[in-house]
Amino acid sequence: MSVRRRLGSSAGLLAACTALLLALMPLAAPAAQAKAPGAVITTALTVRGNGYGHGHGMSQWGAEGAARKGLNYRQIVGFYYPGTAWGSATGKVRVLITADTSRSVVVLARAGLLARRVGHARTWKLAHRQPRATRWRIVPVSGGRSKVQYKLKSWHKLATVSGDLEFTAGGAPISLVLPGHRTVAYRGVLRAASPHAGGMDRDTVNILPLDSYLKGVVPREMPALWHTAAVEAQAIAARTYAAFERTGQHGYYQICDTSACQVYGGYSGENPASNAAVEATAGQILTYGGQPAFTQFSASNGGASLAGGQPYLISQTDQYDAAVSPYRGWTTTVTPASIQARWPKIGHLTGLKVTPSTANAPGAGYVATVTITGTGGSVSVSGDAFRSFAGLRSTWFSITLPGGTTTPSPSTTGSTTPGT
Repeated sequence: MSVRRRLGSSAGLLAACTALLLALMPLAAPAAQAKAPGAVITTALTVRGNGYGHGHGMSQWGAEGAARKGLNYRQIVGFYYPGTAWGSATGKVRVLITADTSRSVVVLARAGLLARRVGHARTWKLAHRQPRATRWRIVPVSGGRSKVQYKLKSWHKLATVSGDLEFTAGGAPISLVLPGHRTVAYRGVLRAASPHAGGMDRDTVNILPLDSYLKGVVPREMPALWHTAAVEAQAIAARTYAAFERTGQHGYYQICDTSACQVYGGYSGENPASNAAVEATAGQILTYGGQPAFTQFSASNGGASLAGGQPYLISQTDQYDAAVSPYRGWTTTVTPASIQARWPKIGHLTGLKVTPSTANAPGAGYVATVTITGTGGSVSVSGDAFRSFAGLRSTWFSITLPGGTTTPSPSTTGSTTPGT
């Protein structure tokens, strides 16, 4: 603040006039006063970007582009996971079936169907016990027990045991009845597994050989009729990913069946073409330091991959993806109202600033953070958090503000021309 000097009784006229002028002058802004916010943004913001997914590791569209160029599956995975070595993996995998949200495991009757007590030799040949049954189910019972029931017109009990039970048909597919009466067939074993010993909860877990599992994964992750080398590369990436997840999980399941892990459709999701790719690459995985590699993959990297925290998940330009991916040059909008509702502490939106990732390959535009400013303050969020909020296809994006200003500048984000 400006300081007013107290005048003594002997002060002269000049001092009095000076004091009067000082009193009439406007006060200066306090040094700590915040800078006035910019104009409130009321129109929708345009977001432009490239890619679909996290951009780490293999681009599935890039694998297809590489296959069209004549690369084989070993060359494709070598490009996307440089520095890895070849290894092998067999054995079984335990897959959580997330669509079965009930406590019971219900299956259709079929020839060769058995019920088996987990960890014991006791089995029941179900068709022999009740040939007229149409369905069988495993139901939890208090005290950590389970019972097997069969259905005629209503449900009837066959047996009650301590611990968990599972269904098997000697490797033949078993049709699981999901909520809503939808059925999906699975190879291997369907277990009613206890997440907590002694409790009433049960989760359905499919236990089967690793390559049998892969036959239900590959066509759900990549079109089975794409170029053979691309589908074989997907089989390698998916098998390695499962082997990696299996080494770190020792509970009642090792991997889930959704995009949070790998999409898995069981026997019902198989395709002869992708089955052939699994068989052609049987047991082969990528390793690093003697262990299965963390072979992340996504639909498209937009023309450049992004480092993923492993020595072999690097940032690099990707001419194969750029040549064929349909996810280059996508555009969407975000409204100020939605931003304000998500981060109400900012008040009314006045600006956004996008900070690119320091790991970007030349020409790439993956975003590290977005700083959102408003009349009430500002907040910084990760590029992933903003992508999730806005429903963006990837974290490679730029935002155009009113007046045509783009953050970051187009030179940072690279070309957004769709690939041909």
